[in-house]
Formats: sequence, C-alpha cells, structure tokens
Amino acid sequence: MKVGIASDHRGYDLKKYLKENLNDYEIIDYGTYSNEAVDYPDYGFLLGEKVSEQEVDYGIAICGSGIGISIACNKVKGIRCAKVSSVSDARMTRIDNDANIVAISSNTKNEEALEIVNVFLTTAFSQEERHHRRVEKIKKYEEEHYEC
Repeated sequence: MKVGIASDHRGYDLKKYLKENLNDYEIIDYGTYSNEAVDYPDYGFLLGEKVSEQEVDYGIAICGSGIGISIACNKVKGIRCAKVSSVSDARMTRIDNDANIVAISSNTKNEEALEIVNVFLTTAFSQEERHHRRVEKIKKYEEEHYEC
C-alpha cells in the first residue's frame, strides 16, 4: 500500500516520526522538509491531489491543529479527509465515511499518532448499505456542484 504524507512546519517532527515507524507501507513524502515556516494549504492541496489522482492509496496530513490542513485537503475533488483526535475517530471515519485522508494535530503524542494512523490504514469501509448510500450522496453532490 502506498501512503502519502504531508505536513506544515509545525507537523514536520511528527511526520518524520511517522515515516520512520510506518514500516509496513510505502510512504511518499510530499513535504514540508524542515521546520521552516510554510503555509499548510500548499501541502494539503498537494496531498489531496495525489490521493485523488490515485498516485497513493491514502494520505496522512499534519498541521498544528490538524484542522487547517484537513480543510485544504477537502477542497480537492474526491477527497474525504477527516481530522481525528483518537483511535476511535480513525476507526469510525474509515468504517462510516470511507475517508481517504486522515488529519492529525502536531500536538498528538508520537505513539498515539502512530496507533491512529495504523488503525486508519487497516480499517475497511463498512459493507452496510446505509454507509455506501451516504458516501455516494457526497460524491454525487460533488459531481453536480464542482467542476474539476
């Protein structure tokens, strides 16, 4: 499985830790590559595009709160990025929403972030019709309202 990862400067250290410890996956780093200040939308848009284009299977996005970069990722057509704060959130966003990018705060402890990401990457989308119906409604709305 190919997994894209991106962060702003505040998420750089956590991104580096995750890259070093996600040994079961091929990790593609889309930046940033230092602690020097950058704008999170640039990296959220890039990661979203790579997931949308299926260059990678899933994405991991990190910024100070996790919120800003998740908003940026969600501006890309075909992306369902969820900002999560717990393992339970990560599991449920895969089961219920078929999220394809997980966003986390740079303040998340390293070990907890690793567990969140592993659960996100190993949890399958639900087979229940109601979850598929809801995700299809999101996709249909996006198709009808956005040109990309």
